[in-house]
Amino acid sequence: MVSVKQIQVAFDCASPERVGRFWCEVLGYVAPAPPEGFASWDDFNRTLPPEQRDSWFACSDPSGVGPRLYFQRVPEGKVAKNRLHLDVRVGTGLVGAERLATLEAECARLIPLGAKRVRLLPADEENESCLVMQDIEGNEFCLG
Repeated sequence: MVSVKQIQVAFDCASPERVGRFWCEVLGYVAPAPPEGFASWDDFNRTLPPEQRDSWFACSDPSGVGPRLYFQRVPEGKVAKNRLHLDVRVGTGLVGAERLATLEAECARLIPLGAKRVRLLPADEENESCLVMQDIEGNEFCLG
């Protein structure tokens, strides 16, 4: 039996670095150091042919717990609802008004970064409340 050691979550997007840096801010992730011999990623990118610049971006959880995120440029834009999305769990263990206040506070932090609030999914018999949001390119994610 094969055991999975790690996973990477890949995002198709128009501007990999822009979307990647957004998610760094949301999750507290960090970009790797630039390749050896380069003071910055901008310096490295200037050495690439124009069509390869900003074609990808990667970041990771500095604690090593969460998956690596990889952002790749694709020519087509987003046209439908995501089939997969991230749940950013900021209200774990909280219920009712305390959970809603925590979700709203995180939403307020993310809006200035370019996120968009879509709708609140209120608690029901099976699930606690969550906020459906979109990142800076319209990809859905939930605050839960």
